[in-house]
Amino acid sequence: MTDPTQSDGEREVAEGGNQTQVLEVADLGHSFGDVDVFADLSFSVAEGSVTALVGPNGSGKTTLLRAVLGLLAPDEGRVAINRSPDSGRRIGYLPQSPAFRPTFTVEETLQFYADLLDKEVNVSAVLDRVGLSSVPDRRVDALSGGMTRLLGVGQAILGDPGLVVLDEPTGDLDPRMTEYVFDVVADLADDGMAILLATHNLTGAGKADDVLLLDHGDVVMSGSPADFVARTETDDFRGAFLELTGGEEGAVSVGSAKRTEEADAEDAADSTAPSASVRSTGGDDE
Repeated sequence: MTDPTQSDGEREVAEGGNQTQVLEVADLGHSFGDVDVFADLSFSVAEGSVTALVGPNGSGKTTLLRAVLGLLAPDEGRVAINRSPDSGRRIGYLPQSPAFRPTFTVEETLQFYADLLDKEVNVSAVLDRVGLSSVPDRRVDALSGGMTRLLGVGQAILGDPGLVVLDEPTGDLDPRMTEYVFDVVADLADDGMAILLATHNLTGAGKADDVLLLDHGDVVMSGSPADFVARTETDDFRGAFLELTGGEEGAVSVGSAKRTEEADAEDAADSTAPSASVRSTGGDDE
């Protein structure tokens, strides 16, 4: 791991084995008042890989993403984005519930954001990468929920950022569209992007290269989905998740009043977080 004390995180990329570690988080800690959200978190995300961030509600996932994005200054520790200053956009981001202009078309929406970047962007190529090349002239308010999410992914990858952060990219989408979105994410990693995504979809998380499981503000386990299954001697990743957290998918772990307080504190902080206009939240895909 490269030295996390280097300034701004805008240094030449550090080599970790045969892979470049695009994101490095070192000894990160944050609290809301007297409630610790997480402490001493350290992990990295390599180029060309997908790291899934999973955990019960209130486990600190959204707060951690905000720290990675620079929207929140952690109490301690450091986040380094290893991306050369002249290599273009450093981070692409898809939040849970921002909004597009409803009267813009799909192509106009991406072109609007592309025009804000320093480098030229082939919007048509981006539409093709996310599967929207057949609907460039469709208005945003006429898109299904799944298409809206894909438009959000398209916005996040404009300018070929080294790191793409996706917060619940599938939400309430139906199984078919959910699978498609995760396939798009895998293709982006195959193209060399480093992907960090927070998700409650354990099937999708089970397809990631690496998983970081947060619970009670701690990293319960990290490793490949196969590592989780082997350690717990369960049948699949979902079973491993439930055994390690002692609760249901997305639920706060059983018997933890402290986690309830932490969840309340995190939710209160998130309600005041800056919004980013990336996509509108849709219902089930048609």
